[in-house]
Amino acid sequence: MSPAKRAPRVVAELGRPETPEETRTRLAENSRNYRARKTVNNLVLSLLVTVGAVLVLVLLVPRSEAPLDRPVDFATVAAQVQTGIDEPLLVPDLPTGWRANAAQWRLGGSDKIPSWYIGLLTPGNEFIGLTQGLGANPSWVAAQLKNAPAGDTVTIDGVTWDVYRNTAPEKDRGNFDYALVTEAGTSTYLLVGTATEAEFAELAAVLADQITANATTTGGK
Repeated sequence: MSPAKRAPRVVAELGRPETPEETRTRLAENSRNYRARKTVNNLVLSLLVTVGAVLVLVLLVPRSEAPLDRPVDFATVAAQVQTGIDEPLLVPDLPTGWRANAAQWRLGGSDKIPSWYIGLLTPGNEFIGLTQGLGANPSWVAAQLKNAPAGDTVTIDGVTWDVYRNTAPEKDRGNFDYALVTEAGTSTYLLVGTATEAEFAELAAVLADQITANATTTGGK
């Protein structure tokens, strides 16, 4: 005697047995929901693993306690560079409260213009970059000043400087709001930054004797 067939399951929501089509639909929906839950769980697990890995890297990577604007001994750097250069490099005696955060001898790129650079911070934490380009030409100067035109001139302690003001929108100026440029010997001197005009004048006054001495020694401007 063959076993009796099981009666179709009555679905509470329907109040009657499912049709074969309803059964297939229900099973397909259950399968889809299962896969969706599994995918979400996998994503959460992957995220937790990634966050954990990042935390481990953060803990393992050594961090310097030195401030980003730590003072730089530019006089020592200049002395090292000067041994191979005839043109005297600027080594300013900075006013009280001023400090340097960079000092570099730059060999020059495609323009082949070498330069001596000191990054300076004023007492108000504004910036002036001092660059001394050796054998510079007008194209090099224009590139340093983003092709800004010279406005007027100013004489500070016997040295005449061309004055440049960046007329670009403030968001596009970077570290160049104002600049002073002069020449002596075979050097072109640029002061470029965001400091006040009074601070630029203060730095220019500090540099005046060295620039004048260079002009006298080499017979330049």
